[in-house]
Amino acid sequence: MIALLYRRCPSKDAAMRSKSNSRGLIVFLIAASCTLHFLLPKQQVLAADSSRSGERRLLYAAVPGIRNYLEYGGHGIIVFDIDQGHKFVKRIRTGGTNENGQPLNVKGVCVSVPLKRIYVSTIRTLSAIDLVSEKVLWEKAYAGGCDRMAISPDGKVIYLPSLEGPHWHVVGAEKGEVIAKIEPNSGAHNTVYGSDGKRVYLAGLRSPLLTVAETSGHTALKTVGPFSHFIRPFTVNHSQTLCFVNLNELLGFEVGDITTGKMSHRIEVQGFKKGPTKRHGCPSHGIGLTPDEKEIWLTDAHNSQLHIFDNTVMPPRQVANIELRDQPGWVTFTIDGKYAYPSTGDVIEVASRKIIAGLTDERGAAVQSEKLLEIDFVGDQPVRAGDQFGVGRKPGGVR
Repeated sequence: MIALLYRRCPSKDAAMRSKSNSRGLIVFLIAASCTLHFLLPKQQVLAADSSRSGERRLLYAAVPGIRNYLEYGGHGIIVFDIDQGHKFVKRIRTGGTNENGQPLNVKGVCVSVPLKRIYVSTIRTLSAIDLVSEKVLWEKAYAGGCDRMAISPDGKVIYLPSLEGPHWHVVGAEKGEVIAKIEPNSGAHNTVYGSDGKRVYLAGLRSPLLTVAETSGHTALKTVGPFSHFIRPFTVNHSQTLCFVNLNELLGFEVGDITTGKMSHRIEVQGFKKGPTKRHGCPSHGIGLTPDEKEIWLTDAHNSQLHIFDNTVMPPRQVANIELRDQPGWVTFTIDGKYAYPSTGDVIEVASRKIIAGLTDERGAAVQSEKLLEIDFVGDQPVRAGDQFGVGRKPGGVR
């Protein structure tokens, strides 16, 4: 058929031959394209299209991600296109409601790329949502409630804290069944999985000790600390030699040596004073390492600021401050470290330290969430996911 189309192109004399051949070539290319599209299976055409378009980087923000306040984005998961100015893409419906159908506080979010699922915890339940169909696969309640969980690097196991209770449940990511239980009696709250999947870090908001659990038998291995007060948000470097922890009453953070189990440095913010905060009851509730581990970004609720520290020296040195549109209670980053996301919905370019956008929903309302992360797709298939915590991602990084 293609050959016939090509032969029928007009060519009346030598003077017109060049022009006619050009037209014939155009017809040939169009016919070839149409014929191939018709003959190829649909999935192969889609695969070709996705390879041309490349990866798509999306930001997933679970809401209500500021307590149960619906004014900061409503209910569900709001998706933004990172490479298109963080514009609104869609809203995904989720579970997590009470007996009256009202949304519960979202406590955490994590992703299993192999299972193609995003998990959202509320104060009562953990839900698994399929990233392709966007359907809720299961939603389960756990004894003692739920808080901010973490998932293993292979996407198979979730460490799920009870709601400020004595224990963490170890949960299978596929079906949500309880595999084991760890009970540090610390007021279970925040969880970070180590980069190699061999250790998990468990922080309770009623303890100055950070519990380190080993994942081969799901048992408590050791502690780091004591720190100078109860632990709030924290993060860990890629080599799992250092932790950086927020504490009650401290505008700043402390550094723990995971190898020795001792607190090594206390860093207080300079040039700003503590004061009343809207939420969380502590001056700094949110700390993150840039993925290259060269900087630490710290929240300051009372002053509506992010404070940036040079982490190539020890103790880390304060080098910059960024004013935000509201009081922050969290901060995390894109996988490549190009953008920072405080919970205020400000989008910050890390290199310039400038606010370049603000997250807004389909109605144009400002979105805020402490539970957000990046997921990268090829076509409709997830290929990579970030973390809600600003964890170190550089092997052999700052030690």
